[in-house]
Amino acid sequence: MTSSRISRHLPIINIASYLRTSQNPEDIAARQATSEALHSACLQFGFFYLDISEYIDPGIPEELATLAHQFFALPQEEKDKLSISNQDNARGYARLKENVTNGKADNHEGLDFYRPVQDPDPRRPLWGENQWPDLAGFKEKYEAWVQKMKDLGLIVSRRWMAIGLGMTPDEWQELRSQVDDSFWVMRAIGYPPLPDDHDGFSCGAHKDYGCLTFLYADPIPSALQVFLRQTGSIAAADATGLPVERGAEEGVWINADPIPGCVVCNIGEMWEVWTNGLYKSTLHRVIHRSSSYRVSVPFFFEPNFDSVVKPLAAAKRIQGAAGSVVPEKKPVVYGEFLLAKVGGNFAGGKYDD
Repeated sequence: MTSSRISRHLPIINIASYLRTSQNPEDIAARQATSEALHSACLQFGFFYLDISEYIDPGIPEELATLAHQFFALPQEEKDKLSISNQDNARGYARLKENVTNGKADNHEGLDFYRPVQDPDPRRPLWGENQWPDLAGFKEKYEAWVQKMKDLGLIVSRRWMAIGLGMTPDEWQELRSQVDDSFWVMRAIGYPPLPDDHDGFSCGAHKDYGCLTFLYADPIPSALQVFLRQTGSIAAADATGLPVERGAEEGVWINADPIPGCVVCNIGEMWEVWTNGLYKSTLHRVIHRSSSYRVSVPFFFEPNFDSVVKPLAAAKRIQGAAGSVVPEKKPVVYGEFLLAKVGGNFAGGKYDD
């Protein structure tokens, strides 16, 4: 199914064709069209909606949000029992304004989980153990969601890569070996209304680190915002909130409001490396001013921890066919990249230096 446009640009892409394995011409054509729509969305926006209504019961992510609301409504001393300081300063609960983006405290609290590791050691960065709330069904439902999102990451990557980027079967298998043991991250994030005097945002402008983000959020509009690059469109009101080094970038902020049956999806910085800059990861932020408490549940489908991410031959073929002369991006060891990013995320944390 091809994409359509909503609001101010972001496409909706239905993945129903990816769930069918039939080789009849209609299904093959539908998968081709979906892959082309994903490729186009990544070239233009780096952000899009995935309609997963035929992949998962819409009531399941709603249950996750309900459980997150229950956790964030607990007394502060109960939430603090799961503090990230108990483990590796990444897994567990971070208080309101403990997360930092672009040097400013974010007006949200969060509960973070990472892929379990062998021989966990809380003294080693990212190598601790996940901390689960003592709420009925929380751990079981969140772990089931992890598996569904891991499977979705592989489904989307396989169909999208093999067709959209024109990868050979051998090239896809090589890429698959870099994401088949994804060092995934899942968060439950709680956003109280943003105070007018807060020096920052609910979550400041940033790019995601890895591969694909699948986001479910409460159906509250005008919170998640995406920065669309657009020459000649910069305005003082639109440009506020850009990181200092990107403050002069031309573009506009648009809302990416929740759509029933969909998750918001965006590509992370590793796709800039894999595609040698063909795809661009996109800045986004949260400004939540509604009177209600907002919850979001993002799942980050990431490369394997030890993957060496480097430009794909398929992406370089596309650039070569277009006559583009692009300097080749340097390879990145994903785990090292992630450690450097997470190290600056928490105020007063072990890794702030």
